[in-house]
Amino acid sequence: MILALLATLSLQHAELPPIPLAGQAETVRRYDTGARQGVAVGPTDIWAVSNSTIVRFDKATGERRAEWSGDPALYPHVNSCSLIAADLVCASSNYPAAPHVSTIEVFDPAALAHRRSIALPSGIGSATWVERRADGWYVMFANYDARGSEAPRTHRDTVLVRFDDQWRPHERWTLPDSILSRLAPMSISGGGWGPDGRLYLSGHDLPELYAVDLPAGGGVLRHLETFGIEAEGQAIDWDESEPGMLYGITRRTREVLAMRVF
Repeated sequence: MILALLATLSLQHAELPPIPLAGQAETVRRYDTGARQGVAVGPTDIWAVSNSTIVRFDKATGERRAEWSGDPALYPHVNSCSLIAADLVCASSNYPAAPHVSTIEVFDPAALAHRRSIALPSGIGSATWVERRADGWYVMFANYDARGSEAPRTHRDTVLVRFDDQWRPHERWTLPDSILSRLAPMSISGGGWGPDGRLYLSGHDLPELYAVDLPAGGGVLRHLETFGIEAEGQAIDWDESEPGMLYGITRRTREVLAMRVF
């Protein structure tokens, strides 16, 4: 089923016209982790994310350090994680089920003990990534055209929402046509702020990284430029200890990739 879906998506994306790239990231290291959804990175560790499991690896040696395995009935789709202060903060949903239910799951980054869950509002989409900024929490809610959809929303209803510290929603941003046309029928899987202060997004299937700007007060994200990467979409994370280094995964081999963008 998964291979058939990937083959269908590859055929659809093969029909997309090529686009100018601002640059091509260089893959400088690979980690054999079995990751299926994404990766988080810290100064000394990486965390491979695979739906109902998270595994911590030593960044220098690739040695396996700790693992969390959740009940798939309770955690069917942990999509991405990010090291934020003293927590590993993850975006989780019930994808591909509907109606969409999304939560933020918080873990001890070392032992991977589960600390708490935060419920997110319904009727927006499936949470795919979460990041913290000075003015609050940012969560991307994906929507789809087929599997995983919740009518009447489609991939064009994918939205980035800023929440305050009490998890009340404030600004919202939708995607521009230049990115939406590359995503259909899927959505945004990963995102995070790069060392240049810009927000970068990754889709579900294409080896592309989209740099965007957020208009004040909400609206439509401004697509600034696109970079080529080896990772075929999925959740990503910038290495704050090594500016310019982006971590992602490749589902072809289930490896974590360290990619130098700048």
